[in-house]
Amino acid sequence: MNESSALLTDRYELTMLQAALRSGAATRRSVFEVFTRRLPDGRRYGVLAGVGRVLDAVENFRFTTAQLDWLADQKVVDEATLEWLRDYRFSGDVRGYGEGEVYFPGSPLLVVEGSFAEAVLLETVILSILNYDSAIAAAASRMSAAAGGRPLIEMGARRAHERAAVAAARAAYVAGFGATSDLEAGFAYGIPTTGTAAHAFTLLHDTERDAFVAQVESMGRGTTLLVDTYDLGEAVKTAIDVAGPELGAVRIDSGDLTLLAHRVRRQLDDLGADKTRIVVTSDLDEYAIAALAAAPVDAYGVGTSLVTGSGQPTCSMVYKLVARAESADPDAPLVPVAKRSAGAKASRGGRKWAARRLDAEGVAEAEIVGTGPVPGELTDRLLHRDLVRGGEIVGREPLSAGRGRHLRSRAELPISATQLSRGEAVIPTEYLAFG
Repeated sequence: MNESSALLTDRYELTMLQAALRSGAATRRSVFEVFTRRLPDGRRYGVLAGVGRVLDAVENFRFTTAQLDWLADQKVVDEATLEWLRDYRFSGDVRGYGEGEVYFPGSPLLVVEGSFAEAVLLETVILSILNYDSAIAAAASRMSAAAGGRPLIEMGARRAHERAAVAAARAAYVAGFGATSDLEAGFAYGIPTTGTAAHAFTLLHDTERDAFVAQVESMGRGTTLLVDTYDLGEAVKTAIDVAGPELGAVRIDSGDLTLLAHRVRRQLDDLGADKTRIVVTSDLDEYAIAALAAAPVDAYGVGTSLVTGSGQPTCSMVYKLVARAESADPDAPLVPVAKRSAGAKASRGGRKWAARRLDAEGVAEAEIVGTGPVPGELTDRLLHRDLVRGGEIVGREPLSAGRGRHLRSRAELPISATQLSRGEAVIPTEYLAFG
């Protein structure tokens, strides 16, 4: 069995469980929904990522003896609750948007159905995965749109928690990045990996030429040489002198990248290395990438602005109870429930479906969310897919499926969706059949 995910949760999930077991309400059939009330400022669409990791977490949400002993020692819950947790296995259903799908305010991204006791325990771990991964994916999608088809490399491992770095690489790949520098992400998820040398390698050698010779002899002429440790022009000349016109690429990591890319391109062409590519790095974000659109750049390496908070504002997803059975009777009907607080934190009750309506040109014009029958014209545009059925994982898919889904769903959005100017959700969310 993989590492338990059972303690990746907040204490109040367990204390609610204890109280519900005592009151007799714990077995009531319940429906929880993951959604966000708003997109981050300036974002016109969201991108759902982390679905596959959620399925792993649900499957591995099982309490070990050591964990139960610790809960008992800390007096987190009583003995009866500990006994209930000992045999915990989620046996309910989960359906939701597919990995890589775009979403909007109110989109019912994940619907978790089971007993209250089973479903409430999953709240924290589901939100921690989806909020982080989806924030990374949204930023990555903006960057890949700005790149206009030029390759993007995720290289933020040194700027994030070591496990978050792996999740970030996965989410970025779903949203359009083509490779990562992180080997664990490559091992775990099959993402292509890339990387050659840092400035330290050049500084280690007595001369820049010595460093380039060593790298080319080790990695071949198709390698990428880092050319801005000392004098850029001299380094480019030395690189081609050492590797010849077959040199795969040069990397520029500092300075005015637009100006330097033009200079380096001219120099490479003059040296006969017209096939040698130019890779740029240096704290790039979607705005810097867009600004380089007219520059002779062949690929971008992105780190800090992708994996840190400044590059990926929170998605603010929540996990809310939207329906529950009238009683503990397994056949009792579901009744909608909703938070009625004033202001933006009110919620809408009922088990929901979701579809995306397209106009005559095949462009998305609205996100439709409903609780009643699905209109016939929307049946082939439903967004939910089965992920867990009766406790069994049924929705696993290769990461390439999410990657393809993202490109297709983003392509359906109005062209303004990928503009980097400030704006709100590019299509509205419409609600049907709410009581």
